[in-house]
Amino acid sequence: MRRPSLLLASGALVLAAAACAPADDTSTTASAVASPAGSGAAADACAKESLKLTTPGKLTIGTDKPAYEPWFKDDNPSSGQGFESAVAYAVAGKMGFTKDEVAWAVVPFDSSFAPGPKQFDFDVNQISITPSRAKAVDFSQGYYTVKQGVVALDGTKFASATSLAELKDAKIGVQAGTTALEAVRSVIQPAKDPSVFNQQVDAVNALKNKQIDAIVVDLPTAFYVTAAQVEGSKIVGQFAANSGQPEEFGLLFQKGSPLVSCVDKALGELKSSGELAQIESQWLTAAAGAPELK
Repeated sequence: MRRPSLLLASGALVLAAAACAPADDTSTTASAVASPAGSGAAADACAKESLKLTTPGKLTIGTDKPAYEPWFKDDNPSSGQGFESAVAYAVAGKMGFTKDEVAWAVVPFDSSFAPGPKQFDFDVNQISITPSRAKAVDFSQGYYTVKQGVVALDGTKFASATSLAELKDAKIGVQAGTTALEAVRSVIQPAKDPSVFNQQVDAVNALKNKQIDAIVVDLPTAFYVTAAQVEGSKIVGQFAANSGQPEEFGLLFQKGSPLVSCVDKALGELKSSGELAQIESQWLTAAAGAPELK
């Protein structure tokens, strides 16, 4: 799930587990968890001085450590560099917080969505919104729709593809029961039916052994594959799945948190202004070396 960077393979597996979700365990929205902020009293409740915070006067944001690229830069969430750090500070800014009014807390991935009280106002850690997790915690609306990544061995024929059409003749490997399999069949529509593997590691090994030309996995997993699993591999590019229910990352809150609607309001403003799309383009396309395939 990593692209070549300063990542450590031992911790990268956490991210792979975070983002890799079967097709039947995703949800496009967190509407069942929270409603967007309205007007009048709801708007007043989102004034900074009215917010119920973990630490008065500070917006406390949780994430795991190490904090990996391209989500965070140099294992430093407070830098504002990296996709999720930039998103967190953009949300904080819309809520009226300056950078020095944001505090970071170390929260292991698995414990973030465990039931019980939280020592943060929200957590950002590539956490997919799923119905099972939403029973124990609350989620914001999605801030990132997980795209699919194509991984090939560097220097091979399909490693230089710049469009989906150039992958039509590729022998593509993919894990059974995933959104990636749906995406290959409905978006790439290769001439040869994809090779379907029960486990992702089997697809990875097939790529290593040159039994297939490329594998398709969700983009976070593609970063991990190239950084930790297949030496000499590269991310050819990324593309959006246009069928089924896309997997989304959401900001995570303690169950019943009154902050959800205020954060949703901030995210809505970032989406409508185009700022969220600009952040994604900067950190998950240009900086991450995963160009869009169309």
